[in-house]
Amino acid sequence: MADEFLKRETTIDACQELAKLVTRHTDGRGNGVHSTAIAQLEFMRESAAPTELYTVYEPTLCIVLQGRKETLLGQETYHYGAAQYIVVTVDLPLSGNIVEATADQPYLCFKLSLDATALWDIIDQIQRHREQKESSVRGLFVSDANAPLIECTTRLTRLLDTPEDIPILAPMMIREIYYRLLMGDQSEAVWQIATSGSQMQRIAEVIKQIKAEFTKSLSMDDLAKQARMSSASFHRHFKAVTSMSPLQYQKQLRLVEARRLMLAENADATQAAYQVGYESPSQFSREYSRMFGAPPIKDIERLRIA
Repeated sequence: MADEFLKRETTIDACQELAKLVTRHTDGRGNGVHSTAIAQLEFMRESAAPTELYTVYEPTLCIVLQGRKETLLGQETYHYGAAQYIVVTVDLPLSGNIVEATADQPYLCFKLSLDATALWDIIDQIQRHREQKESSVRGLFVSDANAPLIECTTRLTRLLDTPEDIPILAPMMIREIYYRLLMGDQSEAVWQIATSGSQMQRIAEVIKQIKAEFTKSLSMDDLAKQARMSSASFHRHFKAVTSMSPLQYQKQLRLVEARRLMLAENADATQAAYQVGYESPSQFSREYSRMFGAPPIKDIERLRIA
C-alpha cells in the first residue's frame, strides 16, 4: 500500500513538472487547443469553469495535468483529473465540461493523436510474448497515469525547445508512449485499435464510413455486411464500443456539425438542419434542444456571448 502511495506521489510530481512546460508553451495563446511543432502533439488550456465542450474525437491520448474534466459518451459520464489520462480508440462524438479551472490554475491537457499503423508495428514485435483475447470493448477509457508514461511525454514536450531534434527524436519518443499504452492497464482496447480484422477494427471502419457520410440515410443491413457480422451481432458490438446505436451515433454527428455551421459559418437553423441531413427543421430543433439544452438560436446566442 505504501509503495502504491509513493508511486502515485511520484506520478503527481511528474505531472506538475509537465504542467509547467505546457503552461510556458501556452502562455499568451488564450484558451482552446494549441498545435505544436510536433504534428501529433497538441496542448489544451482553459482558464474558466464550467466550460462546455462538444467535438468529434479521433483516436487520441489525453493526459490531464491540471484541473478536472467530465466527458459524456452517450449516457455514460467519465470523471478525471490531474495525473489521469483518457484514451479514445475510435472516432467518437463527445460532450464534456471543464469542471475545475481558474485563471491562476488553468485546466491543462497533453493531447497526442494515435496512429494505428505505428501501434501495429510495435504489436508485431511484442505479440508473440502474450495472448490477447478478442472482445468488443468501449472506445473510450480513463486510467491513472504512471511515472514512466509522464516522463516520456515530458521528454517529448521538451523537444519543442530544440526544434532541430524533433524530426529524429520525436518519432522514437512517440513510439515509447505507444508502448507504455500497449503495456498499461487498458492494453486490451489499445491493442485492438491496430489489430487487423478485430471486432473493434471492423466497427471502427464502419464508424469512419458513417462519419464520412453522416448526411445520408443508414442501412443497418449494409453496415452489418461491411462489418462482416450479422445484424444482431453488429448492433451489439457497435453499442459495446460506442455506448450508442448507429442511429444515435449519426444523430450526434449531425447535431455537432450543425452547431459548428451556425457558430463558425453563420448558417441559420434551417440551413444547418438541411445541410447535415435533416428533412424536418422542427425535428432538428427538438433533437438539438435535447442534446444542447436549448433551441438552436438561443444556444448559439449563449455561446457567442460566452
